[in-house]
Amino acid sequence: MFSSLLIANRGEIACRIARTARRLGIRTIAVHSDADAGARHVREADDSYRIGPAAAAESYLLGERILEVARASGAEAIHPGYGFLSENAGFAEACAAAGVVFVGPPAEAIRAMGSKSEAKRLMERAGVPLVPGYHGDDQDPALLAREAERIGFPVLIKASAGGGGKGMRPVPRAADFAAALEGAQREARGAFGDDRVLLEKYLQRPRHIEMQVFCDGQGNAVHLFERDCSIQRRHQKVVEEAPAPGMTEPRRAAMAEAAVAAAQAIGYVGAGTVEFIAEGEDFFFMEMNTRLQVEHPVTEAITGQDLVEWQLRVAAGEPLPLGQAEIERQGHAIEVRLYAEDPARDFLPATGRLAHLAFPEEVTGLRVDSGVETGDSITPFYDPMIAKVVVHGADRPAAVRRLQQALAGTEVAGLTTNLPLLAAIAGHPAFAAAELDTGFIPRHADDLLAPEGAPDPESLALACLAELLRRQEEAGRLAAASEDRFSPWFRTDGWRLNDETQRRLTFRAGEEELSALVHYGAAGALVEVGGRRIETEVRRDAEGRLVGFLDGRLVRARDLWDGDELTLIVEGRARRLRLLDPLTGAAGEDEVGGRLVAPMPGKVVRVSVEAGARVERGQALLVLEAMKMEHGIVAPADGTVVAVHFGEGDSVEEGAELIAFEAAGD
Repeated sequence: MFSSLLIANRGEIACRIARTARRLGIRTIAVHSDADAGARHVREADDSYRIGPAAAAESYLLGERILEVARASGAEAIHPGYGFLSENAGFAEACAAAGVVFVGPPAEAIRAMGSKSEAKRLMERAGVPLVPGYHGDDQDPALLAREAERIGFPVLIKASAGGGGKGMRPVPRAADFAAALEGAQREARGAFGDDRVLLEKYLQRPRHIEMQVFCDGQGNAVHLFERDCSIQRRHQKVVEEAPAPGMTEPRRAAMAEAAVAAAQAIGYVGAGTVEFIAEGEDFFFMEMNTRLQVEHPVTEAITGQDLVEWQLRVAAGEPLPLGQAEIERQGHAIEVRLYAEDPARDFLPATGRLAHLAFPEEVTGLRVDSGVETGDSITPFYDPMIAKVVVHGADRPAAVRRLQQALAGTEVAGLTTNLPLLAAIAGHPAFAAAELDTGFIPRHADDLLAPEGAPDPESLALACLAELLRRQEEAGRLAAASEDRFSPWFRTDGWRLNDETQRRLTFRAGEEELSALVHYGAAGALVEVGGRRIETEVRRDAEGRLVGFLDGRLVRARDLWDGDELTLIVEGRARRLRLLDPLTGAAGEDEVGGRLVAPMPGKVVRVSVEAGARVERGQALLVLEAMKMEHGIVAPADGTVVAVHFGEGDSVEEGAELIAFEAAGD
């Protein structure tokens, strides 16, 4: 086994690899960009080296720079994690040439599966079933359009060299094909440096099922069962579980046989995932990921195996730890990906500081893999994942209940996340019934993506209690700092001079202003809101949470203040409220008006209009690339483009005015 390991990645996967390495007594060496100098994966490693500026292309994707660090640190092996250089055949070859072990498959296997088109040809020869489509070398747009017509709409355009939903476009009809092809090629070129695409028949209600395979250098190959990854947004996975619900043993055996055959067909070594798309009783090969997957924890949960340890042992030349007959499956596991993103705005990534991040400790079978902590920041340079929340239970209903409990106890504040969506999925009847396919989120969007709405009277009462407690605690701090113990200002028992015994508190929630009248009393406060009078008491528990009694009912909440901005977290649901000063009201609010602004930092990759152009509501005006995905800026109404402030290739900051727009009739 190696004595030192360089982890050529960041975030939660770097922390996860380091955890296994430490258990095995291996010295860990981290690398970091300027943006990650104080990151958690750096803090948890034995040593860390700077590799470049924040942009991945100037740091984590520089194979030669990482090899320089390997030589300087004395690393015997490099684990690439997933993403970045994990499926870069040239980097694997460079590691071998430098005498450093690459913890991954041979370069030839990466190269064989790196092109989805070539992979499909190999699988076709190996007898693995394929989705009807086109995966040829000729990329002439006219030919691709004809092939799409031959396959029959709807079709799916996919980047040949990539994954993660980048460079992927479903096309419902022929009239949309040219624009979708252009967008897919542009995104693929930006993400992978390769704009080749393939076409597939777009199945209507498919499930995404993948098989975990493992091979060693002695010719042994096994599978560690399947995962269902059907619940997705923007073609990226949101929920994964193992085993796949409803999987029959004959179908599992057939899929496992095809997956192992796929791995053996390319002389595979290490951890790999063969992905299938299934509809009815049919399943088809999609691609093989020649690396560890984001969702590997659910496989670890049901098998009791550490897949990173398996990777390290196989890379060190050892045989597989277990044979196929020795690998057992127990219980059910579910993983959800907690992202900094806004589902209500087409899952637009969010950036900023995590003012608070906490996970429940009392949930049995809970595992959390995260690369950030309270106080860390989610930057625009990398994937906005905050954590993977994983639960394991004796069966699927038990795992679903634990997932609901875990999400209800998860607390995040400081930026928008998809936590409400995850909680809605976990509690949805269709999820409980395992009615899964890739259209789950769009089909149930009315339930899962419903607007939050105004806080109910009890939530507003809790906000008032949070403000009262904040005032009381501030008074206590001032009293403790006082040198005059006989001054009336030293007292914190509610004594006041020429002050009324009630006060109106007004909060802004989104676009609404909500008021409550608080009556102070010896036993507590009476909150009058929306015609309802709520008797309340409040205190803090040992963990700093707000413990409120509303008409005798106990409610626990986390109240986090940033000036007059309050984040109130109740049962995992975070509400953002702003306490308004009655003297200034809502002064200072930003009125965007006719300005179309950048929702986050990024780069302009396409401008479709010029100043003076008359446009229709919903018409594409500009495309912004941020966090490895494209985000379209569209006309909010019929009107006229007054000015375009940026051109293609320009970098923009969050809030920058992209286009001045005048709606018709203004």
